[in-house]
Amino acid sequence: MKKLFLIVFTTFFVVLSFLNIPVASASSSHHRKAHTHWKKVTAPVSFPILMYHSIANIPGNSLCLPPEQFEHQMELLHKEGYYTLTPNEAYRVLTRQEVPVGKENKIVFITFDDGYENNYSSAYPILKKLSLHATIGMITDKINTPDMLSTNALKKLRKEKLVSIASHTVSHTELNTLNTEQQLVEMANSRGLLNRSLKQNTILLIYPVGRYTPASPFIAQRAGYKFALTTKPGLANASQGLYELHRQRVIPNMSDESFNQLLSGN
Repeated sequence: MKKLFLIVFTTFFVVLSFLNIPVASASSSHHRKAHTHWKKVTAPVSFPILMYHSIANIPGNSLCLPPEQFEHQMELLHKEGYYTLTPNEAYRVLTRQEVPVGKENKIVFITFDDGYENNYSSAYPILKKLSLHATIGMITDKINTPDMLSTNALKKLRKEKLVSIASHTVSHTELNTLNTEQQLVEMANSRGLLNRSLKQNTILLIYPVGRYTPASPFIAQRAGYKFALTTKPGLANASQGLYELHRQRVIPNMSDESFNQLLSGN
């Protein structure tokens, strides 16, 4: 009987591995989120999805935000009482029209594109200090390469539960240059690797350079994603379609006024 149980048990896990389904999924929210109460609202919800890339002091590079500027912006969010969403929570806002109680106009989704190592070494300590949640869109072919996040760093971030990991495809090839099957490979293989290596269910896709085709949303859904982000400016809301959500790009040397305009959509 014990031998039969062992065979069945082993077969079960082999099947899970083959199907690329994570055996267990660590929560992508930190401890304070467990006590969050949510409520349904009548009006459609619009909220900012902030877009960052590298957190580094490299003058002249619009993708690189100096750490002190990033820290200042995060302190502004913390001071103003913003609730930072996980991917699952952002999906909840979009599909169920629910928001955290008392935070009806104070929700924000913080995202990083590409998966730079400084997201861990420079940005993460700031997020941890202020208990803010962020999501990194990882180019999976870049894992364990110079200046990019390692598998070990990704696992540590997942374990700490203040950072979620999304897909930014396998190679960061602009999707509007690929046919349907090539797009599916980019999306599905990236998601599969993240699911296996991080033991998670990856629900979010970030389009490389914001480029995609009319077929891309359907391909993303087929690949197993629940929603996807573009680089179109403006607040995100469900009317855009779950696979064509807008984001607000953060650039170096923004004034507080300009940053607040990103948050408000004005």
